Amino acid sequence: MQADRPKTRSELMARLTELTISVETLEHAAVFTVAESENLYRQMTGAHTKNLFLKDAKDRLFLVVAESRTVIDLKALPKIIGSARLSFGKPELLMQVLGVTPGSVTALSLINDKAQNVSVVVDARLMDYDHINCHPLENTATTRLARDDLMRFIRACGHEPRITSLTT
Repeated sequence: MQADRPKTRSELMARLTELTISVETLEHAAVFTVAESENLYRQMTGAHTKNLFLKDAKDRLFLVVAESRTVIDLKALPKIIGSARLSFGKPELLMQVLGVTPGSVTALSLINDKAQNVSVVVDARLMDYDHINCHPLENTATTRLARDDLMRFIRACGHEPRITSLTT
């Protein structure tokens, strides 16, 4: 077993169990966009998320975890989060740092950021929900967990989530 390979979905679930975090997971066809996820909103209560893996002009990495309907202005976001100009991280970098492919970006992928290279920014709108839905490292399922448990998981991965309003 390689130490540097990304965690699998079953390893993620085992870690959630270790942390006594209860989850419900719904299997579904692969979804790559918020629009493709609309059908899930009727099947799973709680906040649905969209996640952006971003790199700034100073090579700093960010994972933005937003409520699915939050409109994010990438030109205004640097001022909100205190970064330089932002662009999307390349798929190779995403796999290297978070161990997932485009379409599967999730707060749960922080399990793979052992070096804590990523700054985590959480949309304040998510704090209005008791439960949050995230991909479990794959975009063929959605996992529902309590909001406070998600924050506890992020912290257990060595990250302090910065909760902020993402709209100006």
